[in-house]
Amino acid sequence: MHLSSIRLDSPVTMIVVVVLTLLAIIAVPWFWDRWQRKRLWRSATILLAVVLLVLTTGLAGNLIGGFFPTLGSLLGTGVYSAPGTDAEAAQNGEDLEKLRDTGIAHARDGKGTVVHMKVSGRRTKLTRDVTVYLPPQYFDAAYKELRFPAVEWIPNYPSGPEVFTSGYHLPEQLDAAIAKMVLPPTVVIVPDPTGVPKVGHDTECVDEVNGTANDTYLTADLRDWALRKLGVSPNRRAWTIAGWSSGGYCAMNLVTRHPQWYGQAVSVSGYDKAQVDAETEDLFRGRQDINDANNVRVNVRLHPSPVDILAISGDKENYESFAIDQIRAAARPPIQFSSWRIPDAGHNMNTFKSQIPDVLAWIGAHTAGPAPAGRQVETTGGVLPWPLPRSGAHGALADTDQ
Repeated sequence: MHLSSIRLDSPVTMIVVVVLTLLAIIAVPWFWDRWQRKRLWRSATILLAVVLLVLTTGLAGNLIGGFFPTLGSLLGTGVYSAPGTDAEAAQNGEDLEKLRDTGIAHARDGKGTVVHMKVSGRRTKLTRDVTVYLPPQYFDAAYKELRFPAVEWIPNYPSGPEVFTSGYHLPEQLDAAIAKMVLPPTVVIVPDPTGVPKVGHDTECVDEVNGTANDTYLTADLRDWALRKLGVSPNRRAWTIAGWSSGGYCAMNLVTRHPQWYGQAVSVSGYDKAQVDAETEDLFRGRQDINDANNVRVNVRLHPSPVDILAISGDKENYESFAIDQIRAAARPPIQFSSWRIPDAGHNMNTFKSQIPDVLAWIGAHTAGPAPAGRQVETTGGVLPWPLPRSGAHGALADTDQ
């Protein structure tokens, strides 16, 4: 049984756990006198009641907040295809053509096709899980000569691509937005921003000093792969990065670091700089210059570029709202910075999901639609993320890398 099949957001699961918790609590006084000489059993009964009470509280908070739909998303295993995925593809999507019949059948019902695969980066040599949404028009002969716009959707920590379907329920929202012509037919790429192990290893989508080149994989590697394999548009205005929570920070940080590749970013409940806490160690190893290079507030002030950014927060999200205010105050032209605040909303997935229709409408209003294929652009130029891997296993990465 995959961890992704164990639901944490099921009311049935909640009821079962509540009943077990009540029985465990009742058992403590019920057996207390009977087990007067069995101290171990007494202790076990109390421990069981406490554990179940904590579990009940956690499940209730998760059910209300909608944080983690499955045990797999909680533990962040990131090694399986989630419920709602239509197909598994070979590594790097080498056999995507086999989905043509499935895609055409889905298109008749106005639905896109969701496919899961492993993608290896040519620069970083990292291999991670990636889920891709192909719009209903993807296998349509009328669109054969057109390049689709792309959205790179960064999941929140510690989630991976599985949350795209079982947590965010984005495919249905994308189908609806495209059908209503609120969003042009768009390819959506949902990568694993963390890799494994996940717990205690929040990467914040940055190239770690003396560590993993997460930024390089998520930008240079995935964009290069998508241009070659998915046939998306090379136009930077056709590329949007979006995300919730840590994914929101990733979206804003990556778009300000790589404006040569991306035109827009959307952040819901994101913040302005990489965190340092129990889940996120000091990713920059004390290097203040690299820390500043991954600070959205610093970049929009010192390195403004022609990108559009939308930042959303709930009015109960004090830290995120403060960060957005700081970014807005620091932003300089030609950056176009927009934001709004959601009344009576906190930092949870329900807040994010409530904003999805408006987020998709904003992306649709700012992104370039499908366009004829033009000259293939160089995807390895621009400002290289720091630090690139220095070990002999990876070697130097030249701008002529094809």
